[in-house]
Order: sequence, then C-alpha cells, then structure tokens
Amino acid sequence: MTLLLIENALLFDGFSPDLAEGTSVLVEEGHIKEVADRPISTGSLEVQRIDAAGRVLMPGLIDAHFHAVAVDPNIGRLETMSAYHIGQYARGFLEAALQRGFTTVRDAAGADFGLSLAVETGLIKGPRLYYSGKALTQTGGHADFRERAADHPAFCFCGQHGNVMGVIADGVAEVRRAAREELRKGATQIKIMASGGVASPADPIWNLQYSEEEIAAAVWEAESWKTYVMAHAYTSEAIRRCVELGVKSIEHGNLIDAETAAICHTHGAWVVPTLVTYDALAEEGAGLGLPPVSVAKVADVRTSGLQALEILKTAGVKMGFGTDLLGEMHRHQSREFLIRAEVLSPLEVVRQATSGNAELMNRSGKLGSVVAGAYADLLLVDGNPLADLELLQGQGRHIPLIVKAGEIHKNTL
Repeated sequence: MTLLLIENALLFDGFSPDLAEGTSVLVEEGHIKEVADRPISTGSLEVQRIDAAGRVLMPGLIDAHFHAVAVDPNIGRLETMSAYHIGQYARGFLEAALQRGFTTVRDAAGADFGLSLAVETGLIKGPRLYYSGKALTQTGGHADFRERAADHPAFCFCGQHGNVMGVIADGVAEVRRAAREELRKGATQIKIMASGGVASPADPIWNLQYSEEEIAAAVWEAESWKTYVMAHAYTSEAIRRCVELGVKSIEHGNLIDAETAAICHTHGAWVVPTLVTYDALAEEGAGLGLPPVSVAKVADVRTSGLQALEILKTAGVKMGFGTDLLGEMHRHQSREFLIRAEVLSPLEVVRQATSGNAELMNRSGKLGSVVAGAYADLLLVDGNPLADLELLQGQGRHIPLIVKAGEIHKNTL
C-alpha cells in the first residue's frame, strides 16, 4: 500500500479564514488519515511525497447545481438524441469540471445511477456525482419541455420514458410514486419544480407549481429515506410555500424578498443561487439554440440575482454554491466565484463551495474539508484564493495538483 503525503503547505481547511503554515496531510485508502502542523512520520511504509512548497492546500470544490446531461440549451432537443450520444457529452462536462478543481457535483436533474457508476468505477475521470435522477414536475411545469401542440400521452408515467430531465407526476399519488421510483434508483435527494423557469416553454416565471399537498408528499418520501428535497423556485411566494412545507434546498431564488429570506433563516432552509448561468444565457443562449421564449425569460431573473445575494446575506440564510450551466456553457463554471464576489467576500464564496455545500448535502466531515476521516479531495493552488478568486479561473490553470479520493488526477508540479 502506497501512502500519499503532502508536505509544507499553507492550509485552508474549508472553514478558518487563517491559513495554517507548514501543514502536512497524510492520505491513505482514499481518505485523509492525518493533518498536522509538523512533519508526519510514516515509518517504513512506502510513501509518495509531494512538496507543496508553500502553496495553498484546500478541499476540492463542490458544485451543488450541475447538469451533466443538459447537453443543449434547448432542453426539448434532448428528446431526439441517443442516450449514448448524451453520455459522451456528459463525460466531457464532468471530466472538464474535475480539471477545474470540482471534485464533487450535485446533479440537479437528468443524471442517473449509470453515470454515477461510470464515475465511481473510473470509466469517467470526473467528480463524484450525487444525482437527483429525474426532476418531478406537474403537467406544464418547468421539466415539461413538450411543445404546446404535443399531447400528454407522449409521456407515459408508468414507463417514465420520453423525458431526459424530468418526469410528469400530477397529484399526491403520482408524486409519491415518482419520488419513490427515483429513490429506488439511488437518487441522493429529490428534485421538484415549484415555479416557472427559463428553459421550459409553457410556464411564466411567476407560475406556482405543485399544490401544498404534493410538495408535502415529496418531502415526506425524501425524509423517509433520510434525505431531502431541493426545489426549483424563483419567486418569494413559491419559495415560502416550499420552505414552510419542509423543503431544505431552494434552487435559484432570484426574486426572493427580505420577508421570505427571514422565513428561510427561521426554518433552516438553504438557497443555492446560480448566477453565472443567466450571464452565459444572455451572452450565448440565442446563438446556441435557446428558444426565443426562453431568451426573453432570462431578463426576468438576471438583473435581480445580485440583489438576492444581498438579501440572503443580510438575513443570515445559508447559501450553497451552484452554477446550472447548459451545453458548452459549462466552461463558465468558475465564473460563479467572481460574480458572487461582487456582494460576498472571497472567504464566504469559497466556504460555500467547500464546507458549506458539504453541510447542505448532509456530508459534513466527509466532503469540503481537510480533516482526518474526510475523503481525500484536495487541491494545491498557486496563490491564496481567499485573497484572489482569479486563481480559480482559467480552467484550472492555477491549480497544479488535483486529488480526488486519494487519486492524483492532475500533477504539473
């Protein structure tokens, strides 16, 4: 057995604003065995040593709103693509994300156990993948991408085919069944659509989706598996309904007001803004095939994103780090750091993408931190990202070492 020992590092552990000098980290069997402010003795064991030479060692990054199979901004076109074709795109998106320093992603609709298994077994050299399976949507909801002329029988709930990103489930019984089906297939959390969205053709942003009874049913099913519900929601009304019914993770939240933010704080709910996707869609969406109706919707939510960050920060709401990018716009993933830095400090943003997202995903102590017992997901950075978030840009150019589960995926030292 070969151990990995990283020595002489400045450590950001995922929490502290102060970097610990002269840190050594010992990795064994994919986990962090020891973290010390002194040299670590390994006796006669075989060790691969890496001299950090004073670089910053930090946890691998986590993206809590990723879409591995959203290979086209016009989501409806996915229905005409072969699953094998989509899988090859997904491979590229995941492997590029790892090379940017993202060692974990939470997929927010579309990925499944097969894609997760391909990563787990090394067929895809990408981040570990926590997937929601298909998002649950009502007829005409945000994951119903049918054209207006399409008939409902095109989507047979019993077979759950014909929709890559979601499954239509109307009524409490169908919501329960759909949630149970995704949990049966290994979903690590359940995703529901609770308001209108940009990419879907039939629903305005302000549209409320799912009744209180349906939302409560999804929450109960998730909690019965000791997990949680994440809900796509933009408006204060949609967010408030979800949070009061037990939804843990609100996705986007651009149109939230101070009163609703206070409710989120009281209930311990999280909000995961995804600001970079609106900039990318505004700049490139039309050219990449985003339908005109969706292009028009981008403006409805884009300008309020930074204001939402200010409202959430003032209310003390916990925020996760997510990006929600589609197709070739995945390459903008790290820009989310710079956009958030217009309102938040670099420390706040980096915490969100490490220990914060780990807490959101119920994996504190395993992800997002450099502590004994955690997964050995580690980055070495040429400089201090707590002072300069530009160091996380450039497709990983300033990250010479990337380790996931103890395996070195990049080493240009």
